[in-house]
Amino acid sequence: MNDLEKLKIKNQESEISKSWYAIYVRSRHEKCVYDELQQKNIETSLPLMTVTRQWSDRKKKVEVPLFRGYVFVKIDIIDGKFSVLTTTGVVKFITFCNKTVSIPEEQMFWLQRMMDSELLLTQEHDFPVGVEVDVIFGPLKGLRGRVKRKNSKTRLVVWFDAIMQGVSVEIDPVCLKEAGKTNIAFGGMPLATRPWTLAASR
Repeated sequence: MNDLEKLKIKNQESEISKSWYAIYVRSRHEKCVYDELQQKNIETSLPLMTVTRQWSDRKKKVEVPLFRGYVFVKIDIIDGKFSVLTTTGVVKFITFCNKTVSIPEEQMFWLQRMMDSELLLTQEHDFPVGVEVDVIFGPLKGLRGRVKRKNSKTRLVVWFDAIMQGVSVEIDPVCLKEAGKTNIAFGGMPLATRPWTLAASR
């Protein structure tokens, strides 16, 4: 085995050992931390959402962090932790019982899919206690979350235990089925008899 092959194997093993983690950063330092981590070639995620801000003479749309005070990094926690902690603005890794908590790859995948969908996302601070459902139609097909109803509207919530926050999107109940059921849509009607749409406020 030559040196190039050994390097490829080492890189593959390094990639396998990497996991996603949430880091807590100083107030209003999310974008600065994200940029510096990018400069260090650390895989980083900073979900943003667009909000409308009222100025004295006009309204303006601006991008703000979806989870204020948090940035996500994908690293080998043994080799990469120090580099993250020495980044300007980083306060600490999120831990539970003094152990750094990793975030499942699947959750980060769906978070990115939700961001890419251009649907209107909302931050959630309360753990959803509704029915667990699967999305069966639309751009989020395959996503599993919990249903939350507010003002006669249905929202699908994806919860992140590591930061005790979630993200939700308004969704037509027709696009959902209760988790574990094969042919019954959310609400009890057979899937074959129901049309579908995916709607979100804009």
